[in-house]
Amino acid sequence: MAVMSPDSAVDEAILDVEQQLSVLFNRSRAVWKEAAEQVHPELQPAGYKLFGTIVRLGETNAHVLAELFEMDKSAVSRQVRMLEEFGLVESLPDATDGRARVLVPTAAGLEKAMAVRESNKSRLRGALSTRSPEDLRLFAEILSEISAA
Repeated sequence: MAVMSPDSAVDEAILDVEQQLSVLFNRSRAVWKEAAEQVHPELQPAGYKLFGTIVRLGETNAHVLAELFEMDKSAVSRQVRMLEEFGLVESLPDATDGRARVLVPTAAGLEKAMAVRESNKSRLRGALSTRSPEDLRLFAEILSEISAA
């Protein structure tokens, strides 16, 4: 049996991580699609991601969303228009600059977002409940490092 060098062992482990991230990303796309349909039957996954970010931030604007998701401003505008049409978000004058507009979730939007969040939390709890809080914090830290890379 060949002995692996430390570098090749790390490379092999990184390939395993890459494979699992690929599986996770594919599953995430399916979850986003399901979540979008739960919020509104015509909501697209891209719109759901924008909606979730608006809910998480409490208020934001289309420019910030375009930068966060590295999306074209016109694509963000189309999705935001749909979110408004579906009654999930509303555009209000910015309190600090009356010429600008901010996007905020509506009460109905918040209610739908919380229902989806509970469903997702339940799914994660089922998958991760056997892990210790320390393991979960380490996992979150590793994911954060990957996201920042």
